[in-house]
Amino acid sequence: MAKPPSPAGRWRHSFRMRQVNIVGTSPPSLPSRRIQTLQAPPDMAPANVTLRTASETSLWLRWMPLLEQEYNGNPDSVGYKIRYARADGRGQPAVHVIRDRVEREFTIEDLEEWTEYRVQVQAFNAIGAGPWSRLVLGRTRESVPSSGPSNVSALATSSSSLMVRWSDIPEADCNGLILGYKVMYKEKGSEGRAQFWLAEGNASHSAQLTGLGKYTLYEIRVLAFTRIGDGTPSRPPVLERTLDDVPGPPVGILFPEVRTTLVRLVWQPPAAPNGVILAYQVTHRLNTTAVNAAAVEVLEASARQFTATGLQPEATYLFRVAAQTRKGWGEAAEALVVTTEKRARPQPPGKPLAQQEEVRARSVLLSWEPGSDGLSPVRYYTVQSRELPDGEWALHSTAVSHNATAFVVDRLKPFTSYKFRVKATNDIGDSEYSEESESLTTLQAAPEEAPTILSITPHTTTSVLIRWQPPAEDKINGILLGFRLRYRELVYDSLRGFTLRGIGNPSATWAELTPVYAVHNLSEVSLTQYELDNLSKHRRYEIRMSVYNAVGEGPPSPPQEVFVGEAVPTGAPQNVAVQATTATQLDVTWEPPPVESQNGDIQGYKIHFWEAQRQNESARVKTLFLPENGVKLKNLTGYTSYWVSVAAFNAAGDGPRSPPVKARTQQAAPSAPGSIRFSELTTTSVNVSWEPPPLPNGVLEGYRLVYEPCTPVDGVSKIVTVDVKGNSPLWMKVKDLAEGVTYRFRIRAKTFAYGPDVEANITTGPGEGAPGPPGEPFISRYGSAITIHWSSGDPGQGPITRYVIEARPSDEGLWDILIKDIPKEVTSYTFSMDILKQGVSYDFRVIAVNDYGYGTPSTPSPSVSAQKTNPFYEEWWFLVVIALVGLIFILLLVFVLIIRGQSKKYSKKSDSGNSSKATALSHGEMVSLDEGSFPALELNNRRLSVKNSFCRKNGIYTRSPPRPSPGSLHYSDEDVTKYNDLIPAESSSLTEKPSEVSDSQGSDSEYEVDPGHQKAHSFVNHYISDPTYYNSWRRQQKGISRAQAYSYTESDSGEPDHTPLSNSTSTQQGSLFRPKASRTPTPQAPANPPSSQPGTLYRPPSSLAPGSRAPIAGFSSFV
Repeated sequence: MAKPPSPAGRWRHSFRMRQVNIVGTSPPSLPSRRIQTLQAPPDMAPANVTLRTASETSLWLRWMPLLEQEYNGNPDSVGYKIRYARADGRGQPAVHVIRDRVEREFTIEDLEEWTEYRVQVQAFNAIGAGPWSRLVLGRTRESVPSSGPSNVSALATSSSSLMVRWSDIPEADCNGLILGYKVMYKEKGSEGRAQFWLAEGNASHSAQLTGLGKYTLYEIRVLAFTRIGDGTPSRPPVLERTLDDVPGPPVGILFPEVRTTLVRLVWQPPAAPNGVILAYQVTHRLNTTAVNAAAVEVLEASARQFTATGLQPEATYLFRVAAQTRKGWGEAAEALVVTTEKRARPQPPGKPLAQQEEVRARSVLLSWEPGSDGLSPVRYYTVQSRELPDGEWALHSTAVSHNATAFVVDRLKPFTSYKFRVKATNDIGDSEYSEESESLTTLQAAPEEAPTILSITPHTTTSVLIRWQPPAEDKINGILLGFRLRYRELVYDSLRGFTLRGIGNPSATWAELTPVYAVHNLSEVSLTQYELDNLSKHRRYEIRMSVYNAVGEGPPSPPQEVFVGEAVPTGAPQNVAVQATTATQLDVTWEPPPVESQNGDIQGYKIHFWEAQRQNESARVKTLFLPENGVKLKNLTGYTSYWVSVAAFNAAGDGPRSPPVKARTQQAAPSAPGSIRFSELTTTSVNVSWEPPPLPNGVLEGYRLVYEPCTPVDGVSKIVTVDVKGNSPLWMKVKDLAEGVTYRFRIRAKTFAYGPDVEANITTGPGEGAPGPPGEPFISRYGSAITIHWSSGDPGQGPITRYVIEARPSDEGLWDILIKDIPKEVTSYTFSMDILKQGVSYDFRVIAVNDYGYGTPSTPSPSVSAQKTNPFYEEWWFLVVIALVGLIFILLLVFVLIIRGQSKKYSKKSDSGNSSKATALSHGEMVSLDEGSFPALELNNRRLSVKNSFCRKNGIYTRSPPRPSPGSLHYSDEDVTKYNDLIPAESSSLTEKPSEVSDSQGSDSEYEVDPGHQKAHSFVNHYISDPTYYNSWRRQQKGISRAQAYSYTESDSGEPDHTPLSNSTSTQQGSLFRPKASRTPTPQAPANPPSSQPGTLYRPPSSLAPGSRAPIAGFSSFV
């Protein structure tokens, strides 16, 4: 039996055995049960520990976390300890604990500037700590001195110079190599910027300040600077005054009062007193006399005015005022005055001019011609400037000398356009401003600011990527030509031993050990980043930037440091894919970045993921410390869209992220609804509303509301469950509650499954302080409106704010709010019956409401049916009566019209029959029909087709005869015989005149009728035998053809042919008069005329017997 090797801690193992003899090995035994070893401290230290400078007070520490099999215990208890201390042994070591087993970096902060530290890392678990890692060293970045020099003193050596001395800065506050000192000084109380006096070299401890103001009190401070920049100035400032001297001239000389023999002069103390003023001296003389002829007056130091008398009228005098200190009399100020009372304001000066050669970057020399002084000498000039194009006029100077005709305007901006104007001032006042000068543009100057370096990051193992922001345009002071990049290698990390370096300058008192800068000029002004390459691996570099224009280069930016040799991956992982596996898990897979962009060995990946709708609140990172190509994201929110991005990292840091990929987890049960709210609480009902679940985790299919009394009601505890379909509305009206009972409501949402519920309790009314019941309602109705009347009840503990009307169907018993928000002043309310269900009886009750809630309901009203009472004009019987009355009226109207029409037709028929002519018309006479308005017809050689005629045999065209009265009929065989003899043998046709033929004319068929056939005597033949009736019949039966009886001809000359024409009348067609020039019907002689009637047509005088009545118009026939 072999002894198994020692198992690792916190692992489950199984064992099996084999027997061995000289022949061989037996088969293995069955495995033993699983045995878990005990936990043990980690036996491995974190690997790949590196320490880099992060800032002036921090170091960046990185390590490789332990693998899971190296934990030797519960993974949740694994963490890391960081121990760090100064390398020189000063101070106490510090320890920081990190309880995240996957953490791989930490920034050690609050360190000393420019100080070297020793750092170690160890892993630990719940049992104990493992071994410490190897010792790593790192130095914080160089910084500016944190304090100023000590023992600062100053001594005035003359009226314009001071000697300043100081001591070294404490070593702990140097924070780097001291490269020199700067003395800051300015006048005490001045708001201007301090001036600097540079003392190079860290061995300098004194400086002589010259060119100072006389007898001026100065504030003096000293600071040290390193390559990073200026340190903190010394405190407190040292005060020292320069020595006194003779004063400067008094200022502001004016003559406010001038007469012909008297003048009064005022002045102000000198701008540079250079000491204590002891007295003033005033001298005056005629401007044409010698100096020694002047009158002299000495005044006290407090004097500010002097009056000179006994002067000559209309004369020019010169006044001089001087001040005195203990050093003597100073320079005098001079002023002319004319003893006259005719003074006036001065005229404006001439237009200011400037020669181009007098234009500088920050100043311009202006010149002008003085204007008339108005017999009062000019005391001073005022200059104003305006920046183009949109600037306002600004006061530049009011202290231009009265006798000056040129002035240097300074404090201007480089490469900026200006205009200027000048005005003069005398004792009387100001002149108008002069004409504006021409536009002037100052010259370019070197830039005032440096670019701002935003970041410097290792790009590859031999290059860094620099990003910057250019200075503001008004700080470039000209046209930007490019950027200047300076960089050099820092050797501080390698100066742990002695290094020999020669200094070629014998007079040098200090030397900078760092090498000189290498320079790159970038002429592309639009650049904002640049890759600086060909650098040495594993070296620290310092980088500065500046801008330049045509005049020169601006100041450099503060130095930035970067370590070269460890570069982050420049490429992102490829082909990232995300797959949803469950409601809380996404599987992410990817491929490594391209080999050329890895910049070293990939140590792991960081998976960034966040919810699509809540990026800032839900962003998380999962770190994978093995170069694997997949991970499972767990504990996610169900049915939620996530964005996933993957980044690779190596020893230098994290590479870029891959483009985000979107995926959504599967559905899950929703979270509990947000909350439950109750409203409109009465004694038997409540309105329950809720908020949707904050995490729906899928498509909400509905809600389940469960409510029950907290205590049994009448011994029964009824649980009611209501399912609400869909995700809205989010409320429900519960109406089957008992008065004064506490109910428990629970609601939960559903996707494909129900989630947890939210619970709330409510007690039905009335609550304490609620109103009492109103009086019993009284119901009245009018038509489709119902009015409810009630009386006010007890208002409770607060005034009544409104009333509510509840209703219930009489057969259901569930009260529900019908009308709410009834004003409190109202005791009756009318509403339409349309809001109720038709045909249902309802009970009503009234509830008063105050600030405490709904009160006790009133007693229910008697039941009222919601059946509408229709008005009588909507009843069916009323409509039937109206229809019958209308029908009867129509029938009476038709009957009256028929009777009236028959009477008129009979009258017309009688008149037409009596006036008919028996003789034939002569050739050319007109044919006149009856007085009707039927269209005229024209006869020609065409067969006339007619339909619905009674005369099938004779073929005569006629309308249907009027229906005769039986008493007026006259039967005669003779008439029939005569009429049959009337028919000619030759056939003719009747044609329609265009637009005048009636639509009742025409024929459906034509055929010949035997002319020899004699129809038996009949009632119809009696009518046909009369031409009057013949002409009045318009419709004929189909299939009847008639002989050619008539024809129409046209006469070219308009005269009718010489053929007789029969005159016929009709009871249905009106007569139509035709002039001679129109087409007229002309009878044609038949081919075989009868012997008894040659050339003429028979026309009986009348077809009515005496005593008979005219036929009734409007009836067709008895047949």
